[in-house]
Amino acid sequence: MLKLFACGILAAMIACSGLTARAGTPPDTLVEAWVIDDLVSLDPAEIFEASSTEYLAQVYDRLIGYDHKDASRIVPLLAESWAVSDDGVTYTFKIRDGVKFHSGNPLTAQDAAWSLQRAIKLNLPPAYIVSQFGLTADNVDRMVTAPDDRTLVFKTDKAYAPTFVLNCLTSTVTAVVDSKLVKAHEANGDFGHGWLKTASAGSGPFKLASWKPSELLALDRNDGYWQGQPGFRRVFIRHVPDASTRLLLLQKGDVDVARNLTPDQLKSLQGNADITLEPVQKMSIFYVSLNVLHPPFDKPEVRQALKYLIDYDGIVGTIMHGLATVHQTLVPAGMLGAIDDAPFTLDVAKAKALLAQAGLPDGFKTTMDVINQSPYIDIAQAVQASFARAGVTLELIPGDARQVLTKQRARNHDVYIGRWGPDYEDPDSNAGTFAINTDNGDNPASKTTAWANGWQDAALTAEAQQAVLERDSAKRAQIYADLQRRHQQASPFAFMFQLSEVIASRKTVEGLTWSATYDRNQYWTGRKP
Repeated sequence: MLKLFACGILAAMIACSGLTARAGTPPDTLVEAWVIDDLVSLDPAEIFEASSTEYLAQVYDRLIGYDHKDASRIVPLLAESWAVSDDGVTYTFKIRDGVKFHSGNPLTAQDAAWSLQRAIKLNLPPAYIVSQFGLTADNVDRMVTAPDDRTLVFKTDKAYAPTFVLNCLTSTVTAVVDSKLVKAHEANGDFGHGWLKTASAGSGPFKLASWKPSELLALDRNDGYWQGQPGFRRVFIRHVPDASTRLLLLQKGDVDVARNLTPDQLKSLQGNADITLEPVQKMSIFYVSLNVLHPPFDKPEVRQALKYLIDYDGIVGTIMHGLATVHQTLVPAGMLGAIDDAPFTLDVAKAKALLAQAGLPDGFKTTMDVINQSPYIDIAQAVQASFARAGVTLELIPGDARQVLTKQRARNHDVYIGRWGPDYEDPDSNAGTFAINTDNGDNPASKTTAWANGWQDAALTAEAQQAVLERDSAKRAQIYADLQRRHQQASPFAFMFQLSEVIASRKTVEGLTWSATYDRNQYWTGRKP
């Protein structure tokens, strides 16, 4: 149960409506206002959403991770070191000694092996990140083993690029769980999943104290954390869906950090002596896609023309002010193989010439499906206006996220505007969906985003598939660079912006670690001096 402290603080921490009677948070406590209604499970084998991956980063440890300042550099965590066999199919990790779970149980290589085996056997959505290396419920006990307490052996079905394998092994699904504790809560062969959906069994800097879905997440400090004692004794994340309320709570000092404020709200905080604004580039990319199954998007000249009818700089400078940068390739900045080529600008004359080449000198009419939320609808309206300058009449069809995504995934859209964030920090996560389409039929085994837009390029598909096998990291990065330049010109995707999150916090807080992905944000490094 969540312990109560200081008269009146309980109301401040768990209230979902109304503001607190006292300003200021306890000196040993971090209080954050965010939107956490996507937090539906606490089990690392199931976690896949933004707030849940950030929760995992506080409560669990993984074998390896990324340098927070350089995402291209993989660093040791629970694994002190690792080696790859000459044939490229065996990865051997040496597990750090002396780490304990929150329960007090020692963390061993057996826990790490069982955690991976468990993820594969449960086969929940995140499992594909590791199952793509040939792991199945039938063979995982042979492919992932722990010959002793300090050694973990991970085998793959073929010699993949080591960067590909290691990048995937940093993902949340590889978090190490306390096997003894979880096994004690197994029911009907569920590997403890029913229990772990609302409990924790980690070794991270914090341990779960309380979770009230769509209301509050509370964490307590792990004083025995192997990397050092966290700076906060308690962390409270309040679910505050209204951005105006989040802003007001921050201004009054009732929370230390407010997330996902609007550009106008962030602008209002500039110059506030009590507030720090910290921009953090994320890995998410906004894009427009064109369904080539619906003419005239089957014509390359039309696809090119529309890429010249987007006011990239104008949208970034107004609608996305402070929350995005122009980015026109499928691999986000900060990831292996990223390039900064931006060949498209708003050029109405060039767009008209291309449309004329396609036999459409007067333009055409089409529709765009868009999520009826900011900034999607705002960007869509800007695109609608710039398309019109070349005679392209764009009818917007707003809908909720479920409606819009369902239609797009069924290939029933004309034009779609969306945002893509990688499932794991490797270029394959993006190239695999935007460039690979092995079967353009109605019901293929793999329905990538390229498939959802009816687009298939055999050469780019082969190149993206080959890239995961290139063991030389520099050569692999070059493959992705070359692939992106051809993809930019030929594909039905107009990549526009890379998202930035601006963290608004009270100046009484310092040292929090914010990263390009939610699963690398760290609270334990912060403190109130």
